[in-house]
Amino acid sequence: MFARISQGRRLLGITMDWLACYAISLGFFAGHGSLAERVPNARIPVLLLFFAQYTIFVALSGASFGHRLVGLKVVRFSDGGSVTPIQALIRCALLMPLVTAITFDENGRGINERLSNTVLIPVKKKR
Repeated sequence: MFARISQGRRLLGITMDWLACYAISLGFFAGHGSLAERVPNARIPVLLLFFAQYTIFVALSGASFGHRLVGLKVVRFSDGGSVTPIQALIRCALLMPLVTAITFDENGRGINERLSNTVLIPVKKKR
């Protein structure tokens, strides 16, 4: 029904999201001092920022920052329509414990996608 996405593309997208949130957390929430002194203070803010940005961006536009950069979009599995805010929240909440995102079924969907009734698809290029 939907085109399968390579695991490398998925990983690249989530890594870009994570690094962007980490950079913002280090810059704004980790205090002062050297990088080694600031890193421990950024751990909780990066999780909160990642959760917020991923949920909001997927709910509003169907793609997080990293998804958009690698050409991916989240849609409803049942009909290919836009995801609801609740689906985006469930998807992200189940993405946080990484094991649910790396356990795949025969369609290439993780547990977080199956329980939120969503799927990640490639974005068609506009001409």
